[in-house]
Amino acid sequence: MSTTENSETGLKIPAKPATTSKRDLALRRWLPLAGLAILMAIAISQGWYKYLSLETLAINEQALHDFVTENRIAALALYGLIYIVAVALSLPGGLLLTLAGGFLFGWFVGGSVAVISATIGATAVFVVAKSSIGDALAGRAGPRLAAFRDGFARDSFNYLLFLRLVPVFPFWLVNIAPALLGVRLRTYVLGTLVGIIPGGFAFSVVGAGLNSVIDAQMQHYDDCVAAAMASGEAVETVCAFDFDTAALITPGLLWSLAALGVLALVPIAAKKVLGQRSAG
Repeated sequence: MSTTENSETGLKIPAKPATTSKRDLALRRWLPLAGLAILMAIAISQGWYKYLSLETLAINEQALHDFVTENRIAALALYGLIYIVAVALSLPGGLLLTLAGGFLFGWFVGGSVAVISATIGATAVFVVAKSSIGDALAGRAGPRLAAFRDGFARDSFNYLLFLRLVPVFPFWLVNIAPALLGVRLRTYVLGTLVGIIPGGFAFSVVGAGLNSVIDAQMQHYDDCVAAAMASGEAVETVCAFDFDTAALITPGLLWSLAALGVLALVPIAAKKVLGQRSAG
C-alpha cells in the first residue's frame, strides 16, 4: 500500500486511492461499441458482404480449391478469421460461409471451424453489448424488466439453446439479446457453442455436396452466354449467374432444427409444472 508523509507531524498516512474519472468510465463503456459500429458501417458501405455469395464461390471454385490444397492450414485460419469478422460485424452471409466451409474443407473440418468461429464472433458481440448497453440497462431496469431478466437468467442456457436452434431468429439478434437480459458470459459461450452445432454441421454437409450444383449452374450459364453471343444479344441482360441459397435448405432440415429447439424448452416447462404441483 502506498503512503504519504504529513509535513507537519511527520507521520505516514495511507495515500488516497486513484479514482477513475467519469470520462474514463464512459470511454471504457462506449468506445468498443463505437468501434464496432464504425467497422460495421465501413464494411456495409464498401459492400464487402457482397463477396459472401455462392456466385463468388462458384466463379473462384478452382482457385479456392488450389489454394486449400497447397496451403491447407493457412486456408483454414483465413476462413476462420473471415467467419469471425463477419459474425462480429453482423454481416449477412453466415449461412454461405458455413456452406463454403463444407465445400472447401469437407463437412467435418469445415463444420468444426465454422462452429468455433461463429461462437468466437458471437461472443465478441455479446461482450461489447453487455459492457456498454447491458450493464447500463440493468441499473435502470424497472420492476417488470428486472423480473423478466431474472426469469430469463434462471434458465438462460435452455432459452439460449432454443434461440440458437430454431432457424427463425436472426443470428445477430440472438447475439445481442442475451447481453441485455443478464446472461453470464460462461453460459452464453456454452449455450451458443452447443446450440449452433446441429445447424452448423447440417449446413456444412449441404455445402460438401455443392460441387454438382455449381457444375450444373456453370454449364447452364456457359450455354446461355454462348447462345447470347451467337444471337448478338447482350450477355448481361440475358444471362444471370444466380444461386438461391435458401433453395439448398430443405423444409425437413428446418423442421428438425425447430424440433430440437422445442426440446430445449422441455426442462423449463417440466420445472414449472412440478413447481405448481408442489405449491398446490
